[in-house]
Amino acid sequence: MNDSGAVTGATFGDELRRWRDARRFSQLALAAAADVSQRHLSFLETGRSKPSRDMVLHLAQTLELPLRARNALLAAAGFSAEYPERAVDEPAAGEVGDVLQTVLDTHSAFPTHVVDRGWDIVVANPAWARLVALSEIDVPVDVATNTLRLCLHPDGIRPTIVNWETFAASLLDRVERARGRAPFDERLDALVTEVGTYPGVADLADRRPGRPSNELLMPMMLDMPVGRLRFVSMVAELDGPFDVALDELRIKTLLPLDRDTELALQEATGH
Repeated sequence: MNDSGAVTGATFGDELRRWRDARRFSQLALAAAADVSQRHLSFLETGRSKPSRDMVLHLAQTLELPLRARNALLAAAGFSAEYPERAVDEPAAGEVGDVLQTVLDTHSAFPTHVVDRGWDIVVANPAWARLVALSEIDVPVDVATNTLRLCLHPDGIRPTIVNWETFAASLLDRVERARGRAPFDERLDALVTEVGTYPGVADLADRRPGRPSNELLMPMMLDMPVGRLRFVSMVAELDGPFDVALDELRIKTLLPLDRDTELALQEATGH
């Protein structure tokens, strides 16, 4: 495979069939959903017919593929990419960078950070950095810059998470849902394999989805030198991006669940 998740050397038919199976469509069901004949779809999968560019994009949209996978499907059919991929800090993506900064500024009172498809932290506001600093743990850079590592690695803020087992199980459940949307992402697979080697993580499999039946929310409870802090996580995404990297960004904000947490944040952030 390559970074797009496509199998190197795979034909368009191979890639289409692989995604159809991953999305649990029969050939007949996909043909009906895409409003094409099953015969034509069969010919596309076997290579007896070659798809047009519009047909590739139409099938990709019907299968609800991530933009990265749509580009890979186009490449397998011999077409150029439809969606660019630019880093958030590139000049060409300046408008989006401004939007992200506005979001961070708007949530300046609450710890907020933006992660990419590999859960690496792309950008964060000062409240996020101060929250991590409140733990008084000297977190290694490679752990501090990735949300999964930060919460699951013993050298991260894991020792401060009071309800670590249930919170971590819930977090891993969200990761599995992300893998369901992009099941052939080698980068995400490698990260999941890595965190699975951390002490105690493998034992959490039986606890998923990790939400006690008597709770509506899965809080993140932290024992910090300033006291016990309780947060709930809110996740947002950009609406309708036409860029691969932007399509994969998620904005995560920690909202205080009680007055004590709110006051501790205000003192730490100056808000």
